[in-house]
Order: sequence, then C-alpha cells, then structure tokens
Amino acid sequence: MILTAVQLKNFRCHKDISLNFSESLNYIVGGNGQGKTAILEAIYYLCTTKSHNTNSDSEVLKFGEDVFEISGQFKDLVNDVVRIIYSSGENKKSYLQNGKHKHRLSEIIGNYPIVLLTPADHSITFGYPNDRRKFIDSIYCQASSAYLGLLIDYNKTVRQRTSLLNSIKENRNQNTSELDAWTQQLLETGLELIEYRKNFFGEIEPFVKHAYKEILNGEENPGLKYFFLGGYNGENIRERFVELLEAKRDDELRRCACLVGPHKDDFVFDINGINLKTFGSQGQHKTFQVALRFAEFFYLKEKTGKSPIFLLDDVFGELDVARSVRISENLRKVGQTFITLTDFTNISYLSKQSTDTVIRLMNGKAIYA
Repeated sequence: MILTAVQLKNFRCHKDISLNFSESLNYIVGGNGQGKTAILEAIYYLCTTKSHNTNSDSEVLKFGEDVFEISGQFKDLVNDVVRIIYSSGENKKSYLQNGKHKHRLSEIIGNYPIVLLTPADHSITFGYPNDRRKFIDSIYCQASSAYLGLLIDYNKTVRQRTSLLNSIKENRNQNTSELDAWTQQLLETGLELIEYRKNFFGEIEPFVKHAYKEILNGEENPGLKYFFLGGYNGENIRERFVELLEAKRDDELRRCACLVGPHKDDFVFDINGINLKTFGSQGQHKTFQVALRFAEFFYLKEKTGKSPIFLLDDVFGELDVARSVRISENLRKVGQTFITLTDFTNISYLSKQSTDTVIRLMNGKAIYA
C-alpha cells in the first residue's frame, strides 16, 4: 500500500499545501515551526480518523479558520481517495472514502495500516500501564476487526458499570441486580479480551526479538510479559477474575470505579530477563521502542497482507550514530517511509537514493530537492 499524495487545507500551520510522495523514503525537512510533524499527523488522520497528538479536532485547525480538510490518494490493488473534513461551527467530522461516508471505526481501522515512531514513544517503556495498553491496542485493532469490536464493547461495559456505581452511591439506584448483570458482562467480555491479548503476545514476541536483533546484532535478548489480573499465573482465569470482583466490590461501590479487569492490565518488557522500566539505560529504552515499532510494522504486514506506512518523527536526534546507522539500514527493508528532519546535511548516514524524495518546507511551501 502506497500513499501517493496528500492535500491539506487549514491544517495546523498549513493554509493550502499539496505534496507528492515516492514509494520509498520520503524525507520531510525544515526548521522548527515549518509544519513537518503536521504532515505526519495528517497522514495518521487519514489512516485512523484521529490525531496522535491531541484528542481535540479543533486544536489542529489553523488559527482563525473554521474548517480543515485533509485528502489523500492511496494506491494498492485499487486506488482510494480519502477525505476528512472537520467543521468547528458544527463540531462535526466527516470521513469519506471514494466519496462515500464512513461512520464506524470498524469500517476504517485496518484499511490503511500505519506505524508511527516518535519521541513520545518513551511513554511505552517509561510510562504508565495505560500508555502500554494504548500501544498494544493500537496494533491489534489494526490487525483484528474482531478485537476492535470486542474492545469497543468492553469499554462501553466499563463506562456503563461505572455510571451505575455512581448512581448507587448517590442513592439514586439501589438495584444491585442490575449491577450484578453488568458485572457478569464485564466478566465475560473481559475474559475474552484477556485471551485475545495472550494470543497477541505470543504472536508478536518473535517479531520483537527479530527487530531487536537487527538493530543490535543479537547482543541483547528482549522479552515481553503480559501482566493481567494483578499478575495471575494460574490456569483457572475465570475463577481468579470472579474472586477479585467479589473482593473489590465494596471498594468499587465506595470509589465508584471498576477496579478489576483487563482495563487494568500491564505489559512488562525486559532485556536478558531484567526489567527494562526499572533497570534499563536510556539507550536500551530507545532501542526497545524502535524495535517495538519495527515489530509492529512486520506483524501488521503479515496479518493484513498490506505494507503499512511507516512514520518517523524527529527520531534520529535522540539516537547515537551506531544505532542510527542500523535503523537507517533497516528502513530500506520496510518500504514507504516518512522521516522528519531539521537538517538533512547533518545526517550523513541517511544517504539519499534515486527512488527517495526530499521535501523542504519553508514558509508554507514545499520545495523538492
């Protein structure tokens, strides 16, 4: 799958700009404030319907404007034209594929698989469990529509059950049988979600190990562990889940929160059996983050049958030369890639080939070098 072109109107700092891309590496070069990251953000919008930087569509509107539009042309077995139009006045966003409105995420996610590597990825290995859950879900939802649907259902159940807990605490609803029904729903969908995630970890770990080996020549051995239901390792997961729900019931009523379930899961990364978050160096963290993204790319390529678009935003400035060289070498194996840089001349190991495109952004205009 190839993104051949994008057009942006009133998006971030871009008033009206059109860009054409190569099927290989696309270097987007420019100083601070020239809109390099905005280009990647727009591509991410086309593939996922949302920004990776903000939860608010209004924040990406160019100052003083009311409507933004993103359009992109994708080339695969068939050619697709995707448009996203957002109006702040109506607070409405429309997603159109070949002129037809798409209203459900399940109709969109996975059509154009995408992988994004940014400095914000430090939260995956350094951050909170919620950061790691978002990372895992973002991959698996692109690979499995069944998982996406299940996750949507589970999150709805958590919200409904939380609302009911609030209602009970405020004495507006003392019908505990209704709470029992939502607890049973949480249990059933939660157990299914855990099984999906266990399966996912078994599938993606070989990809992570291979990617890590490619970057460091096998000097370290990465590992992944799925930490669910408080780190339970026994066989009867249902029994453990029920036990925790019963034990936490009073706390849940008091705190008006769902305290048990896969929405509390964590994922532990290690190197040579040593916990990365606790004992890993800065270089090991960054290498692991990069390996996770390369693993994501090849995993999605295998599962979807499509070659994902690979985005790298301001990544090489944080890496030492040795790791940067290894990563740049592996990018040649990936396919279409978009890389933002402040200055191409200072990154000598990113040698340009005839199939690559270099786009310099300056004062709202694109200059092809």
